[in-house]
Amino acid sequence: MIEVLVVDDDTRVAKVNAAYVDKVAGFHVAAEAHSAQEALRQLELLPQLDLVLLDHYLPDETGLAVVQEMRRRGHQTDVIMVTAARDVSTVQAAMRHGALQYLVKPFAFAGLRAKLEAYAELRRTLDSGGEAEQAQVDRIFGALSAGSEPDLPKGHSPTTAELVRRALVSAEGPLSAQEIAERTGLSRQTAQRYLKLLERTGRATLTLKYGDAGRPEHRYAWATRT
Repeated sequence: MIEVLVVDDDTRVAKVNAAYVDKVAGFHVAAEAHSAQEALRQLELLPQLDLVLLDHYLPDETGLAVVQEMRRRGHQTDVIMVTAARDVSTVQAAMRHGALQYLVKPFAFAGLRAKLEAYAELRRTLDSGGEAEQAQVDRIFGALSAGSEPDLPKGHSPTTAELVRRALVSAEGPLSAQEIAERTGLSRQTAQRYLKLLERTGRATLTLKYGDAGRPEHRYAWATRT
């Protein structure tokens, strides 16, 4: 059983999130906390905690400060940020401080369930131990990114969306629908449909490449590429 600490300054939100967690198989809410100090105290009292669902906006400190203090005290408990903070600097800082996932409020149960199931998959992969071949490394990093896409419209496959996402993330520059099709084995029409979806949801960026004549070529890049 994965033991979870739910941290949110709003007691009602904390209870809703805790109820969500308890609905996911394999997870159990060990405690709730409503401030930074209370969260750190629970971590001291409950050494069996595996995961913290951590709000950023707390009355006495920020969630990022809590993560920093956790690490300073030697707590290696995993963290998923669950917060309304959506500025890029906060997201980047959370990643650098070791947060495994970042879920922006408001969200539905399905959004949190996807994050938790991805975390459980990561735990299973890591618990297998031993040396990791490239395929296993890919599964580990894949688990970290799983559940990050918005709910797909009817008729769209998560597997296909993941194929397109990986092609974009691994590319050295923007790709056309035809290039995506060649890399994934999809038809050009299918690749184009998923690229448009990712562009509409802000996951991919669109640029136009003008040739000597005719319509410009649409080229796509993963929005979070650095």
